[in-house]
Amino acid sequence: MTLAYILMATLTGGVLSVLIAASLTVASMKVLCHGLVSVSAGLLMGTALLHLLPEAFESAADPHPLFLTLLGGLIFFFLLEKAELYRHRHDGDSPTLPTAARGSWSVLLGDSIHNLCDGIIIAAAFLTDVRLGITTSIAIIAHEIPQEVGDYVVLLGLGLSRRRALFYNLISGLASVVGGILGYLVVAPWQAVFPYLLVVAASSFLYVAMADLLPSLQRRLPWRQTAMQLGWLTSGPALVVIARSFAHAGA
Repeated sequence: MTLAYILMATLTGGVLSVLIAASLTVASMKVLCHGLVSVSAGLLMGTALLHLLPEAFESAADPHPLFLTLLGGLIFFFLLEKAELYRHRHDGDSPTLPTAARGSWSVLLGDSIHNLCDGIIIAAAFLTDVRLGITTSIAIIAHEIPQEVGDYVVLLGLGLSRRRALFYNLISGLASVVGGILGYLVVAPWQAVFPYLLVVAASSFLYVAMADLLPSLQRRLPWRQTAMQLGWLTSGPALVVIARSFAHAGA
């Protein structure tokens, strides 16, 4: 059943994002992305700080190596993004690359690596606890949708046809399924490393939220839109708190 949960969670993010992208116009996708970015930023921070890290530090692992893992994870994801292999684009701006072909492959490669990592993170969470896996999957899927839709807009801007851009997005999205299977097969026998994997997942969530999503939201807006943005942002941690309350009530 654990493997079935992992496959279901990893499939949902990739397929759902492609279905949403296929059903929307480019203009509506840009509007949707801005709203979902606020929600996903809150969900990522809430899941990392209120769920993943407490779960890891409540284990028998020594806190000092866990903090070192958190620091190393933040530096690792910084270096990956520095190398343009860990890309998160949420707007419709075309990347400044010499050719459309190189740009599209860069986006797809970075997206596939990101999705592969997400699949491993989902597998580790489900192997730790099913309820933790569900919460982690929701946070990842909420981030996956605006990311995939944003990448779809970028691919269209690079000159790909709508059908080809959707197909490539689906292929890169399915990399999370591969990551989930690899995580299940490789991680399952090594339960002692679960707390460290949860900390790595938290570092990924925090880096994406703090270095990518929140800066993209820092623009001057009318106070009504700012209040709405804040509402969407705080709804993420609120959902995590509610989910944890139900989980503990059902335990």
